[in-house]
Amino acid sequence: MTTYIARPVEAPVLNELRHVDDSGRRTFPFTDEEGGAPLRCCLRRSRPGERIALVAYAPLRRWAAATGVDPAAYDEQGPVFVHAGECAGFEGGSLPFTQARRVLRHYSADGRILGGLLVETGFEDALRKAFDDPAVALVHVRAVEYGCFLYEVRRP
Repeated sequence: MTTYIARPVEAPVLNELRHVDDSGRRTFPFTDEEGGAPLRCCLRRSRPGERIALVAYAPLRRWAAATGVDPAAYDEQGPVFVHAGECAGFEGGSLPFTQARRVLRHYSADGRILGGLLVETGFEDALRKAFDDPAVALVHVRAVEYGCFLYEVRRP
């Protein structure tokens, strides 16, 4: 059985976002008094008292730039929480943030949306089904309520 690996926002990108986000705005860290924010740097929930920031992030735009494709109209940016300073990063293991309904958005190698799937349980099976299509290059896992990007999974 294939193991799918969640890909957090990468460290060099985090270093940029902690200063200026993908919308061109300066980042303003704050203390998370309550905790529970889904952090995209280490793929866990924040703890009360941690310093975090809410930044605009354009995951497909950054992937497209690294692979030399044009995402065209599919380029979008949205809000994500990250630690305000360096963190230990994602430790791996099981897929995070799967305790709620999620949307898996499928993308081709040329940066176009190929489809999506609402998933309530069976994330590994849903990813296998997505990657059974040879045209799918990567999948974005997104929150249902706001459509926010949580993490990326690439073809194994």
